Amino acid sequence: MALSAIEINCSLKKSSGEPSSTDAMLDLLRRHFRHNGVNFGERLRIADHNVVPGVTSDEGEGDDWPALREKILAHDILVFGGPIWMGQIGSIAKRVLERMDAFLSETDQNGRMPSFSKVAVAAIVGNEDGAHWSTSQLFQALNDVGWTIPANAACYWVGEAMGSTDFRELKQTPKKVEETAKMVAANAAHLARLLKNSPYPGA
Repeated sequence: MALSAIEINCSLKKSSGEPSSTDAMLDLLRRHFRHNGVNFGERLRIADHNVVPGVTSDEGEGDDWPALREKILAHDILVFGGPIWMGQIGSIAKRVLERMDAFLSETDQNGRMPSFSKVAVAAIVGNEDGAHWSTSQLFQALNDVGWTIPANAACYWVGEAMGSTDFRELKQTPKKVEETAKMVAANAAHLARLLKNSPYPGA
């Protein structure tokens, strides 16, 4: 059964800025997802768009979220990438989560949110502590708004405390990160196939 995934990069930098370590982590996961037969849509760099504050799916004129929301929900798997800042997930990632809060009131006749039967995983990078706290923030919020989180759903890398090396600057991906990416992709693809074949029935 064909599966598709979409990646969002919640780096604080726009595409026109310096290279993103979040992109490097997304690239790693994409390679392993493709080995599991998953096709990819475009990668969305959220900082390139005007995602205005709010908790609805359309905050009016100039809001880019409605189009981004449509693209995200068109896929079976969401690969949610973001950096650690001040020991927690960055502000752009939080903005995306806040906009997904609208799913709570967008249910079908069986109480299912638009994200039901879709899978989400995390791609986290930083050169400070906070990977577990960031993934717990992401997974709690994503699960609240209907996404399904598979086993071992987070791939992360954190550099030396107070260091200056970024993930994108590594000459070789650490073995454990490579192994984790492989497991994340395998588990997510497996679960997404099960849910696509047999979606949640709702209530």
